[in-house]
Amino acid sequence: QVQLVESGGGLVQAGGSLRLSCAASGGTFSTYAMGWFRQAPGKEREFVCAINWSGGRTDYVDSVKGRFFISRDNAKNTVYLQMNSLKPEDTAVYYCAAEASGYIIRSSRAYDYWGQGTQVTVSS
Repeated sequence: QVQLVESGGGLVQAGGSLRLSCAASGGTFSTYAMGWFRQAPGKEREFVCAINWSGGRTDYVDSVKGRFFISRDNAKNTVYLQMNSLKPEDTAVYYCAAEASGYIIRSSRAYDYWGQGTQVTVSS
């Protein structure tokens, strides 16, 4: 059983930056692919980005390419999401998730474990 705890959310003005962290415990973190998803009010949860087990491959939804960067530190059992040039449309609850195959998958159904989410609000 893997437990995931996100942190780093908050309120930021448009154009600002935030870094989210997701700390994992209770499993072999280095074997999991990790993903970030987000859910805005009244909308479905959507894929944001993911990183494979080694950190050697990443994938981003088009709307965040060049602004968001995912990374991981397997020694610290932590995955990060650096968010730059934030826009009001980035406002959502952000979730991290772990996927046991270790490979990048965009579908939320493939992910085995989820954090509780952290709120990101971008004001205009």
